[in-house]
Amino acid sequence: MTLLDEANDISVSSRIALAGHPIHAMLVAFPIALIVATLGADIFWWLTADPFFARVGLWTSGWGFGMGVLAALAGTVELLAGPGIRRNPASWSHAVAAMALLSVIGANWGWRLLHDDAAILPWGLLLSAGGLVLVGIAGWQGGRLVFEHGVGVIVSNQFEVEEEPEPDLPELSETPAE
Repeated sequence: MTLLDEANDISVSSRIALAGHPIHAMLVAFPIALIVATLGADIFWWLTADPFFARVGLWTSGWGFGMGVLAALAGTVELLAGPGIRRNPASWSHAVAAMALLSVIGANWGWRLLHDDAAILPWGLLLSAGGLVLVGIAGWQGGRLVFEHGVGVIVSNQFEVEEEPEPDLPELSETPAE
């Protein structure tokens, strides 16, 4: 049994999708990129003390948190709506890691809202680095769900894939040419 057959049998395909593309998978790229950008802005602020990078960090942390909430909502619907997804312990590990990540990036944004430039060192930088570590953990768990368990893969029987015929190639001789 192939992974796609298994995914079809235990009902782990995506429940909310747009034109066949899972919404959660589309949304998670935004908070990931924004978390990396927040850490980059913090490092540049540390090196240059330019207030521009403090503003960039505020905006990227805020948008990262907002997009993270949207991705979390889509992921929660996927988790709760799919019986095959709910039964998989790795799904819950991913959900816990993602909620921890959302908590850290929310705290990072809230800290910046309250303390302006003073928020960056040391707590803003530490929260940004912690967020990046949690991105790695949650992303690894999410990748395992897709690649090892077939979660979120939309299996369609609409198109039957025909096997490609073997090409007609001439036989190669075993003796070297002189």
